[in-house]
Amino acid sequence: VQLQASGGGLVQAGGSLRLSCVASGFTFDDYAMCWFRQAPGKEREGVGCISSRDGTTYYADSVKGRFTISSDNVKTTVYLQMNSLKSEDTGIYICEASRYSNRWQVVARGGLWMAYVYDYRGQGTQVTVSS
Repeated sequence: VQLQASGGGLVQAGGSLRLSCVASGFTFDDYAMCWFRQAPGKEREGVGCISSRDGTTYYADSVKGRFTISSDNVKTTVYLQMNSLKSEDTGIYICEASRYSNRWQVVARGGLWMAYVYDYRGQGTQVTVSS
């Protein structure tokens, strides 16, 4: 199993980046795909998720209206379009995957997807936003 994230870099505040995460080794259509981020000295933070079954998206309050998650099941890739970037968005962005289940759906709809334990986790890509 591999989750290969890319697209990170250095950008000025107010700028945009588009991250990609290419998945392999599992049936992409059966999994929910999520983005998390880890900043130095801070806890891992959920950014957003997309349901593989119906494309429903979930976002952390801190990124709503600025970030958009999408996926391409043919390319087995999940994307994170980040606009209006802020310095507090700096961190390593990591994609994670969980087999889609009724339990995950209930957790996600209840706003608790950030605390869920995911099956697979990638290495991440660094995003640095300069102010």
